[in-house]
Amino acid sequence: MNQAKHAGRYQLGDLGVTRMGYGAMQLAGPHVFGPPKDRRQAITVLRAALEMGIDHIDTSDFYGPHITNQIIREALHPYRDDLVIVTKIGARRGADASWQQAMSPAELETAVYDNLRNLGLEVMDVVNLRLMFDVMGPAEGDLEAPLTALAELQRKGVVRHIGLSNATAKQIAQARTITDIVCVQNQYNLVHRADDALVAQLANDGIAYVPFFPLGGFSPLQSSTLKRVAAECEATPLQTALAWLLQRSPNILLIPGTSSVDHLQQNIAAAELKLSPEAVAALDGIAAPTA
Repeated sequence: MNQAKHAGRYQLGDLGVTRMGYGAMQLAGPHVFGPPKDRRQAITVLRAALEMGIDHIDTSDFYGPHITNQIIREALHPYRDDLVIVTKIGARRGADASWQQAMSPAELETAVYDNLRNLGLEVMDVVNLRLMFDVMGPAEGDLEAPLTALAELQRKGVVRHIGLSNATAKQIAQARTITDIVCVQNQYNLVHRADDALVAQLANDGIAYVPFFPLGGFSPLQSSTLKRVAAECEATPLQTALAWLLQRSPNILLIPGTSSVDHLQQNIAAAELKLSPEAVAALDGIAAPTA
């Protein structure tokens, strides 16, 4: 069973992955903090994802914290040779579940080794520097110190490839003067379209774009147009939203998350949904107006 293959493949540096991946954020407890209600179910979902052809898991040691990575290790270690695990560093969790900046060189080094230990790895395939100049979204800030520290860890051989998360176009340009960037992970979906031009630019440069909250995040996508197009396609609205992203640009990699095997199957089935030009045009019109 390899449904994910219908999404096609893309390169993260020298690593080829299915464009339909899996985001592990929902494997932690409420608000991505503490243990899940059903750890056994979380393990089942991870194993099912690989059985359905997914070979690209997105995670972070600040999910839980530590818990999600420990569940991944319990479920999947020793890992298949073709499995690519991508993590994020640059943030930490407060005792009150708050999200806090952790971008100093020392904090970044600790975070990389925490990921390695909890995942049971010697080298991280991809480490995204999550920019925390503003927790709510991309904000300008200088990347020289944190990215230089991460590049040094790459030179030491514990990080294979580097990406960015929550980044502006200016920051991406600066980052590429310091080290190679294989992916950018920003918020993007049918409604949140601020990165339209950036997606195209990165595609031209051979850099993957990985939208987080592809289904709207904590506020799921709601649109009468989306519901209508989905009905015409005999698919669910969320499957249709994922299919739109896959057709939006060949460099887009999806990492929808779920703690349910049924929802996992529905998400992966979106890889087989082909939208007509008329459907794409209708969905393109959903985008919220930009300021």
